[in-house]
Amino acid sequence: MTGQMAKLLTTGAILFSAGAASAQDGAARTVADAAVQAEADKAQAGVVDAADPARDAGDAVIVTGTRIQRPNTTSAAPVTSVLASDIRAQAAVNVEEVLNRLPQVAPDSQQNYADSDGRQRIKLRNLGFERTLVLIDGQRIGTQNGQDVNIIPTSLLERVDVLSGGASSVYGSDAVAGVVNFILKKDFEGIELNSNYNFYTHDNRAGVVTPVARASAFPTVGGTSKDGGRVDVTLTVGKRLFDDALRVSGFVNYRHSDVIPYGSRENGACYLLQTVKDGPLTCQLSTYSPSGYIQPGSGASSGQQLVNNPDGSRTFVPYGVGVGNAANPFDGYSYQRQSERINAGGFVTLKLADAAELYGSGIWFRDKSFNRFPPRVLAFSAYGGTPYQVNCNNPFLSGSQATTLCGAQAGTGATVPIDVRYRFEGLPQVLDTYINSGTRATAGIRGDFADAWHYDVGGVYAHNRQDITFGNFPDFDRVNRSLNVVTVNGVPTCSATVSGVDPACVPFDAFRAGNADPALANYLFAARSGTTTGVGTLYDATANLTGDLGTYGITSPLAEQGVAIAVGAEYRVDTYRSFADATYREQNGGSDYKLRQSVREANVEVQVPLIEKQSWTHLLQLNAGLRVSRYNTNPQTFTTWKLEGVFAPIEDITFRGSYNKAQRAPTVIEIRQATQNDFGTQGGLQNDFCAPVPRQIADPNNPGQVITTTAPLASREVCAATGLADALYGSPTLLCPDNACTVRTGGFTVDPETAYTKTIGIILKPRFVPRLVFSVDRFLIDLKDSIGYNDYSYYQNGCLSSGLPYFCSLIVRNPDGTLYSPPASNPTTGFIGQGTSNAYKTKAHGWDFQGQYTLRTERYGIVDWSFNGTLTTLAGGQDSPILPKRNCVGYYGNGCGQLIPKWAHTLRTTYTLPGGAFGVSLNWRHTGKLTNASNSGDPALGYTADGVRTTFAGISAQDYFDLAFNFSVGKQFGFRIAANNLLDKTAPVIPNSYDISLSRNNTIPQRYDTLGRNIAVGATVRF
Repeated sequence: MTGQMAKLLTTGAILFSAGAASAQDGAARTVADAAVQAEADKAQAGVVDAADPARDAGDAVIVTGTRIQRPNTTSAAPVTSVLASDIRAQAAVNVEEVLNRLPQVAPDSQQNYADSDGRQRIKLRNLGFERTLVLIDGQRIGTQNGQDVNIIPTSLLERVDVLSGGASSVYGSDAVAGVVNFILKKDFEGIELNSNYNFYTHDNRAGVVTPVARASAFPTVGGTSKDGGRVDVTLTVGKRLFDDALRVSGFVNYRHSDVIPYGSRENGACYLLQTVKDGPLTCQLSTYSPSGYIQPGSGASSGQQLVNNPDGSRTFVPYGVGVGNAANPFDGYSYQRQSERINAGGFVTLKLADAAELYGSGIWFRDKSFNRFPPRVLAFSAYGGTPYQVNCNNPFLSGSQATTLCGAQAGTGATVPIDVRYRFEGLPQVLDTYINSGTRATAGIRGDFADAWHYDVGGVYAHNRQDITFGNFPDFDRVNRSLNVVTVNGVPTCSATVSGVDPACVPFDAFRAGNADPALANYLFAARSGTTTGVGTLYDATANLTGDLGTYGITSPLAEQGVAIAVGAEYRVDTYRSFADATYREQNGGSDYKLRQSVREANVEVQVPLIEKQSWTHLLQLNAGLRVSRYNTNPQTFTTWKLEGVFAPIEDITFRGSYNKAQRAPTVIEIRQATQNDFGTQGGLQNDFCAPVPRQIADPNNPGQVITTTAPLASREVCAATGLADALYGSPTLLCPDNACTVRTGGFTVDPETAYTKTIGIILKPRFVPRLVFSVDRFLIDLKDSIGYNDYSYYQNGCLSSGLPYFCSLIVRNPDGTLYSPPASNPTTGFIGQGTSNAYKTKAHGWDFQGQYTLRTERYGIVDWSFNGTLTTLAGGQDSPILPKRNCVGYYGNGCGQLIPKWAHTLRTTYTLPGGAFGVSLNWRHTGKLTNASNSGDPALGYTADGVRTTFAGISAQDYFDLAFNFSVGKQFGFRIAANNLLDKTAPVIPNSYDISLSRNNTIPQRYDTLGRNIAVGATVRF
């Protein structure tokens, strides 16, 4: 389905349905207590979830953070619950947009990454997605490496529970940072069509990037952009049969996003560089120019960098900044990726008796997205060391061009070596295609028996597959043949056509600007990179038994409820298989592999109310849990546990605390990244930092200007720390071929990591202010032996800046001092190391503040306030005992990739008319300031007195406002419209953004609204 068809479909659905759930659902609720309490407060406030009016009052409520099911459970650990009402007010199309607003979540935005694989994962407390366990209705979503939360349509969400802090004793390994539990609307009756359409509108005002881009002759955009249309349509049907014994429901969801290229925003006109502190700004240039880049390989002009004069004169001019001389290498990239997704699934329960209810569910998904690149003739070095060849009597060469390339041989049939790089404008983009598909199925049996016991025996099967197909690229032999051109009857013709070697050859006029011959492109772009595939599978079988021992009189004499207990067992198998077709292997190398890991676990949990509803103590309760895990990939047996307490001296005030030990074994991918011995070449422009390389430094005689010098980047002392002999310091023999040293991935031993998580907090629910809830919680997550992947640059840059053995030992030299070895030789020296290993310590500390207040009046309606804020005090750690402690809160750069401000919050205010016919909601999102780590004053973060910046020293606090309106006609029809980033606030600009956020659009798209104001309209109709 095309994007245009999708827009028409959604527009039609909106006009037809003109509906939303009851406007009373517009009240956004991020509550401070357990998920059960969220539902209770919701009912107390008179808020009805009209999206599911058939829900039985007695239906079980899923509690996140415990296996014990009780209707009045009070959470001993902070749980943030985001209800369906908040999601609808936000008009979210993807689940990632819902979670990115929570201060507890390190935001991610896969739709804004040009090099994303299209899957959305969650990172609580910025401790990595591997440490965040994601559940759907209390069961694992799938494998850690293959999870994609966007398989869940936002319209199916009843709520999202976020439990931050260790939960391994309840849910098993991976729950080190916490748990995100998606609670779905499974018990649905009727027919519902839910449709959303949104787009971006942005006033492109000239900014920091604009004059720099114009100086490089790059086009800039102005005026108002209206683009990035996104469609989300869900059809849900359900039926209850046989006196409600059988309940069946299903859904189909379709989503589509239009591409937004970098060049459509004023801050994406070029990739901004600042190579020297406080130095001038420049745009990164590409030799892949629409004018054509030529580098002679012989004669007096050998090595000169030239481009065809864009005036059409068939002369060469020097490569560099100027009209047509260079190109923006990233202007074809996607600010928002083009994507298309289909999700479908269903839920079924069959109640045979109170003691036996069968249940099952299934979700199928397929997502297709693209990375876009302009078609380019690649440098010969992309294929090896053999240059292209051009004949000196080529009819496309003018006399001066032939002389430059061939010298005295100009006009003859001789061939000379040449490098050609050419970018074709106006032709279809080359697309790298990412297809994510899979299924997730659950099945089981559960029930109640003997008045006190509940059991649940079931399992999850999850299968995810990712196929990556890189776009076609020029075939080396065809480029070579197309450059050897002669005149036949006055017509330029390939010599290969004349000889019969290649009758289909199309001549390549590489010696004029603006060649965009589609026939030539079709001929040249015949080579394929093929397809590489990764398949992950989860088999998870669980058996859980919970009981209320109060039925047997096991109750504290001062409590109403008895002791509750839960016991369980789990067997889980994770597999991953990687393979590729012959074309991919031919072009990219590598090998197929299979990985497998299994674990057996047993757990017990107990909940002991000691005192309840006494005149001197309202509640005193202790909880404890223990889990034993045994992985087949590790000889150790893991033991994780939790201790929790809840104390309410009076009903208005509750103190709570928890202490958790969580352990995580490496995933199958992490094990391979640690142990494999794969060799490749280093990318980018780095070389051996002990070799003489051109680099820019501040001009000591002209402040603010830069000069180019040729010298090693590292000092003699640092080079000696890598094992280099002093006599070789600065020797040209250290230069790696093609500026790419050898990199070895693997060679590490990775052990389990352990986290100790402590939370302590207070909940205030004063009776003299009904419907007010406020909580403050202190969290401390201390992780030791943390598992993480560090690429070669981590060790190279760490050694360069510190000279410490921890880093420098991974720079392993050959006897002659070089860092290059042919990968096929399986070398033991001559490489830079990278891979997954155990670091020393990682920490995340801070405070969570949550509040909610609902003001109800029969005459004027309901006003609801919901607040969620986090004050982060520590995010960082220590890489080894000999390295300093790092605290990256509020900083970016110099290895501080967390991008965590000290303070962030959301505050939503919602007003609903009596009867719910109309509601309006205003949300305020605040992100605190970020400071460049060079200005931190902390040497551990790279601070030096000489390194203090006066330009781009930080990013000011950012505030966004979102406004939403809901209109409803009864519970069947409704309409909503929302404006996110209402004031069209422009995202802050930083140079060298790829080093900060892995994006080349001069900002931090994970953290800030980068595309402008988002206008959304949506509707729901129920039958």
